Amino acid sequence: MADIRQATEHRAVLWREAPQQPEAAVLLLHGGRENGLGALREHNLARLRMRPFLTAVERSVRQHPVAVGEVVYRLRGWNGERADAAVDALAALAQLKAELGPVPVVLVGHSMGGRAALYAAGEPQVTGVVALAPWCVPGDPWRQFQGKHLIVLHDVSDRVTDPVASRAFAAAARAAGAEACAYQVHGSEHGMLRRARDWQAVSTRMVLGLLGLRPFPDDVSAALALRGEAPGGLDLRLPRRRELAGS
Repeated sequence: MADIRQATEHRAVLWREAPQQPEAAVLLLHGGRENGLGALREHNLARLRMRPFLTAVERSVRQHPVAVGEVVYRLRGWNGERADAAVDALAALAQLKAELGPVPVVLVGHSMGGRAALYAAGEPQVTGVVALAPWCVPGDPWRQFQGKHLIVLHDVSDRVTDPVASRAFAAAARAAGAEACAYQVHGSEHGMLRRARDWQAVSTRMVLGLLGLRPFPDDVSAALALRGEAPGGLDLRLPRRRELAGS
């Protein structure tokens, strides 16, 4: 991975909610490209796609001392061994610690941002990751999830990132000591535009659970209680938003 010092002069977090004395923080990471050395534009489509998720999380924690921000990438792509998005995620965590202190952090990442969040999960402040259609590649690190939480949402028909690979990552993380579960989404796609409100409602509910602000739904609690190579809880059905409201 590229040296994090490459991003030291870059402000890697744009705060949407920053209480004076936060007790926790949530960072959202949008998707990108496999390769792309061009600068990220303000109205990048992948970034805009995550704005509703950012707004939903911000509203859900408004009455609590929780900071909410988005990770700002220097470049559009992952770029092989440079792993630029992961470098920016680590820089964002360093900025967060410098500005807010060593508060616990939940990461929410989509696609390339999901991969960056999985990489950054090894940082001590990170307590959990919500990975939305994450880009998982064989050999990506999973042992750093020991003692942490991982929740994956992935559409079974996704042709951009591999839902089988993300499920395997969750299983490997559980075997390494993580509390992990995975939702299998039906009737959507990689961009999360179909069933968008369901994606947003479930991911926000998972964030609240990871922050300890609201109980997990029963099926998620049961899945997170599984340990080692237990196979269950990795094929949960993504509920409709109205169903989730009653749980």
